[in-house]
Amino acid sequence: MTKTEPSVVLEPTPRSARGGFFRDLDWRRYVIYIGFVVVFIFFAVLLGNQGFLSPNNLLNILSQTATIAVIAVGMTFVISAAEIDLSVGSVAGLSSVTAAMTVSAFGLVPGILAGLLVGVVVGSINGALVSLLGIPSFLVTLGMLGVAAGTAQYITNSAPEPILDDTFNNLFGSGSIGPVPVLVIWAVVAVAVGAVVLGRTRYGRQVLATGGNRSAAQYTGIRTRRITFTVLLVSAVVASLAGMLYAGRLQSGRFQWGEGDELSAIAAVILGGTSLFGGAGTVVGTAFGALLIGLINNGLVLAGLDSSQQQIIRGAIIILAVALAKKK
Repeated sequence: MTKTEPSVVLEPTPRSARGGFFRDLDWRRYVIYIGFVVVFIFFAVLLGNQGFLSPNNLLNILSQTATIAVIAVGMTFVISAAEIDLSVGSVAGLSSVTAAMTVSAFGLVPGILAGLLVGVVVGSINGALVSLLGIPSFLVTLGMLGVAAGTAQYITNSAPEPILDDTFNNLFGSGSIGPVPVLVIWAVVAVAVGAVVLGRTRYGRQVLATGGNRSAAQYTGIRTRRITFTVLLVSAVVASLAGMLYAGRLQSGRFQWGEGDELSAIAAVILGGTSLFGGAGTVVGTAFGALLIGLINNGLVLAGLDSSQQQIIRGAIIILAVALAKKK
């Protein structure tokens, strides 16, 4: 009797296994880099004859983006911890006039310390009100936005404060090292330090844990109130540094410097891949988000759009940034 061979049943390939690599790949992680390349190519083709690709224009984009990138690094820590800081633009303006007035009266080093002290004071107040009294950071920093802006305008009588110290101006914005503007170097250093701290240190992991699930973080021994306090302190100090970069580049302190930068910084952070709801953050992505915004601003100017049209498009970018945020 002939033995019957056992039949072999070929199971269909599961749908989940088909193209599994591409199916499992989270394209949202790379959307900022893809978007940056697409926008750059678009403007390069459209505005190539208008000097978009010239070295001077590309360096100009980097210089104009640098200050926002610095502010956005601090904002990345705040948003990663599920908080928000709306006062950074006004802190930058207040720091610029404080540093300018102090440099004129007492010299370089006191001026730098006074500018940074603005961030320390404002950040400590913000952090204490949020972490100790439990007031939402949105409300605290919204109020501080008005306080800082009003203070800067009051102490200067709405007039610019010129800075005649060449060392200060060269150190914080007007100078360059070879062909590279000092502003770009400040931004690179800020991004590098921020990326290492957030991605490679215990403190960075605690920030992300606090933003991801505050209750669970507390059960693991993380002092979430301290984390909330420090991220708001860091954000304000970084904003005060940005204010001095404005002052050095424009060789004067004005209460208007930094006006509206809080929105650009938040948009850069969210476009870069940091979750608006906390728990996930990337400083390198934030830097590319800031570069994308600077790229678009530069392209719109070269394209001849007026200020109202530029404002509409920038507002659309912010809406897009919020739409891309996904709660984990």
